[in-house]
Parts: sequence; C-alpha cells; structure tokens
Amino acid sequence: MTNEANPIKDQSFRIDKQSYLLKNAEYLNSPNQDDRRDGQDPEIIVIHGISLPPGEYGGSYVSDLFLNSLDISVCEYFKEISTLKVSSHLFVDRLGRVTQFVPFNSRAWHAGESVYRGREMCNHFSIGIELEGQDNDEYSGIQYVCLAKTINALFEFYPRMSARDIVGHSDIAPKRKTDPGPAFNWKRLYTEIRSQSKNHD
Repeated sequence: MTNEANPIKDQSFRIDKQSYLLKNAEYLNSPNQDDRRDGQDPEIIVIHGISLPPGEYGGSYVSDLFLNSLDISVCEYFKEISTLKVSSHLFVDRLGRVTQFVPFNSRAWHAGESVYRGREMCNHFSIGIELEGQDNDEYSGIQYVCLAKTINALFEFYPRMSARDIVGHSDIAPKRKTDPGPAFNWKRLYTEIRSQSKNHD
C-alpha cells in the first residue's frame, strides 16, 4: 500500500484527556504496566524497532508479546522470549496502523536498564513507541507520517516536551540495544514533525 492510498495519512491525531489514549489508535490493554513514580508526566519519547519473528512483518506477534499471549509453538525464538514481561505505549506497523497498549499516564515496560542524562530507570519518565522494523531495513513512509502525527499530539498534550526530547532505545541503553538502528532516518522524522505542525497551524 502506498502512502498516497493510505487514509491514515490524512487523519488528525488527538489524545483523550480522560483516558490518556490516542483517539486514532486501537487499544489493547497490556498487563505489563504500572503507575509512574509520583504520578510524574513523561519527559522523553523513546523510539524502538521490533519485528517478530525477527525480520518478518505482519501478523499479531508483537501484540501477542505485549499481551503475554505469544504462541511459543510458532518458532524457537518465541520460546526464548516467552517469559519476558514487556510492553510499549504504542506500536506502529508497516502500514501506519497504531495500536496502544498502555495509557500515557501509566508506565510501560519498554526501556529496561537505561540511563538518560544521568537519570536511571527511564520507564518512569518516558513514552515508548515501537516501530515495526529492524535496524537495517528502511522504515516505511507512512510510519514516519504517523509517528510524526503521534509525536505532535504528544507535544500538544505535554507542552514541556519538544523534539529535543526524542531519543532512540540505543541512546538510553547503548551497551544493550541498537534500535531503531541505522536505517531509521532521524532527519526525515524531524522534517515530518515540522511539516505536520505547520499543517496543524
């Protein structure tokens, strides 16, 4: 599906003030979440890349992982990760479809052992967004569009955050993680954020 044919491209993204959910997203409530420390607002956005099985796209396996319902009979790799208790606030697939697993005012379990500017345990003060992809595969155009729309909605909802507060998983856990990887085009994301922001104005 091309970007031009994708109706998601023209949607307006908003966050509901009561539920802390992105109105455009499908919501699947992950059990892998808890309260933020002292109810603090998120301060950074962490971009991840994920594909299950590794290098394969489509299907429900990422959602299954975040919902603790992964079928370990599908492949050997699933047996290795079946005991993980992880989640992300959002998942954006290759077609730009957005699924939310954790409300933004709750803590998703996406960062693991991590440090940002000397502060440990980044899950407490971050929003995690998983993109369907892997380090060396180009992400799709519609993913950048929907990611930018989502980020601008977050900036509007949490006005203290800005583009300077967007990091990759590799930035906060460099010894453990490499995602979203060298294939992720940061310049394209920032350009799309600015473009979407001007269109909104």
